[in-house]
Amino acid sequence: MPYTLTEDHFATEDEARAEIEARGWHAITIELDAMDNDLHWHDFDAVLYVLDGSVTIELDDGTVMQCGAGARVDTPAGVVHRDSSTTYRAVIGLAVTPGDMTHPINKPPE
Repeated sequence: MPYTLTEDHFATEDEARAEIEARGWHAITIELDAMDNDLHWHDFDAVLYVLDGSVTIELDDGTVMQCGAGARVDTPAGVVHRDSSTTYRAVIGLAVTPGDMTHPINKPPE
């Protein structure tokens, strides 16, 4: 299953958290300064709800998604991608308990 971007999906942090909790997942609010990371993948499913700012997600096939406030991005395990942004705030829903994540969390492509 590929990454899926749904624009204008939600309006508030409470709405995002309610959707994550309805999945039975774990919600974490993050605020990140400028970032630009290398291609990587995760061994868990996640969902990203952009609260403020924007993040660019590039897949290894060259697909680029601009994700602004109100966007939901479903991120399945195993998909190779990279993220870049200026400052943004988001709620991330994790299908695993944060303490159960394997390290490194950002795994290099094979």
